[in-house]
Amino acid sequence: MTLKSALQDVKETTLAAVSGLLGKLAYLASLRHARGRYEHWGMELIHGPEGSERALKTAHAEIVAGVLRTPLASLVEDLDESSRGSGVAAQAYVEGMRDHLEDLLPGERLDSPAASHLSSVLLALSSLERNRGRATRSIS
Repeated sequence: MTLKSALQDVKETTLAAVSGLLGKLAYLASLRHARGRYEHWGMELIHGPEGSERALKTAHAEIVAGVLRTPLASLVEDLDESSRGSGVAAQAYVEGMRDHLEDLLPGERLDSPAASHLSSVLLALSSLERNRGRATRSIS
């Protein structure tokens, strides 16, 4: 049996089961609870609370960085994939993310450059999705 590091386990097992980059971001945000602590019982069982916490926080930071580096056109496609994977309409999905911006940030303050950038990306996705919906209705 090959032993994986906690970070490898998060990336290769836990996050591999989640659709889309935005889906992974929303999932990691959902694991953060009181006082910003991450809780994942399976990870904690295997890697201990501290190892699990470090791995989840690192993965969360990497996913945020990935979202911020991804071209908007690719994120529009990713939004479709992520929202489909969760069973929520794309517009509602991105609005839900916008409503929980603070949770999407692994420890950054809301006035940080990363927070501003992520907020802008989510606003752009929301606007594009809303306009795409209007264009589809006007063509039909």
